Amino acid sequence: MASTTEVKPPTAVGLAGVTVGDTQVCRVSQTELIYRGYEIADLAQNATFEEVAYLLLVGQKPSAGELKSFKDELASLRRIPDGLKAMLRDIAADPPAAHPMAILRTGVSYLSHFDPDAEDNSPPAGLRKAKRLLAQIPTIIGYGQMVRDGNDPVDPDPTLDHAANLLWCMTGQRAPDLYGRVIDVSLILYAEHDFNASTFAGRVIASTEADMHSSVCGAIGALKGPLHGGANEKAMEMLKEIDAFVQTGGTIEQWMDRAFAEKRKLMGFGHRVYKQGDHRAGILRSLGLKVAEQRGAEFKKWFDIGDRVQQIMLQKKNIRPNVDYPCGPTYYVMGIPVDQYTPIFVASRITGWCAHIMEQHASNRIIRPLASYTGPALRKWQDG
Repeated sequence: MASTTEVKPPTAVGLAGVTVGDTQVCRVSQTELIYRGYEIADLAQNATFEEVAYLLLVGQKPSAGELKSFKDELASLRRIPDGLKAMLRDIAADPPAAHPMAILRTGVSYLSHFDPDAEDNSPPAGLRKAKRLLAQIPTIIGYGQMVRDGNDPVDPDPTLDHAANLLWCMTGQRAPDLYGRVIDVSLILYAEHDFNASTFAGRVIASTEADMHSSVCGAIGALKGPLHGGANEKAMEMLKEIDAFVQTGGTIEQWMDRAFAEKRKLMGFGHRVYKQGDHRAGILRSLGLKVAEQRGAEFKKWFDIGDRVQQIMLQKKNIRPNVDYPCGPTYYVMGIPVDQYTPIFVASRITGWCAHIMEQHASNRIIRPLASYTGPALRKWQDG
């Protein structure tokens, strides 16, 4: 007689390799990253971030007229309420240790109280909210950074594109055209990545029929972690640590050998899906290197260090960098504070998040997986 013993499948670690739902927004594989049918290298070379944002939120490539209307609408939505400005002054200046991601999370939550569509999960309302968030998040980032620097914040500039306006709000200065292009491409590269941790968190919240702002706040919380969005910050901190070690007479090889011996997790390397390398990394490295070369040897050194670390990782561990690795030195050579790297990620990924949240709301079933219980066997309370 055949055995009827149930054979349980192996427990998935972190849901690795488990498909949990369908989406029309993005496809990620070992060889491709596609936004609604368009491959990432094609978009990075030929599109602007606003075009990609329209593609993700609306679902199609915009015509020239649609793009102009979209950009004009975003520019008109960039200002934030005076009450939010006052709150940002309080939390960005005191305590001074407040992380920009925490500031941004609070800012997005505050915006929900003033959004007329806050509790409306219909598709038209979702799109209106997505546009407001896309337009206002750079203003929150910039306002907070200017306060942290002890400067008077500036109003968003409606004549600038999304990326250039972000830099303007953060510095109060017009950035060189190359800087604007680099940020624009980085926003394209970071805009969407299917069911990553933050997007999945947002979809889980949306699946309870919670509102878009609540879902986005949850996604921001997930992105803040160093194993997700915060990896670009940690990657740059690692390069600075290596540089300091070299300045005291050590070598990159010695630092890496010690890191391997200590089993340190080197941020910016490896990817759950891209086993043969992240398609986005080379695109961003090339652009960042152009900025560094323009600025001189003291800036190019970050890419020299980074390239050597990359070589050692490939030779000794057969692990390749992901997009967070070149992001670190790319933003650094443009003078962007390290702890603002992940908020800039939000200024991009808000498009993907909102596209997924709207998709979840449009065809919803609550996301409620099962767990494999590994605790004690059944017992009686009175026996203990």
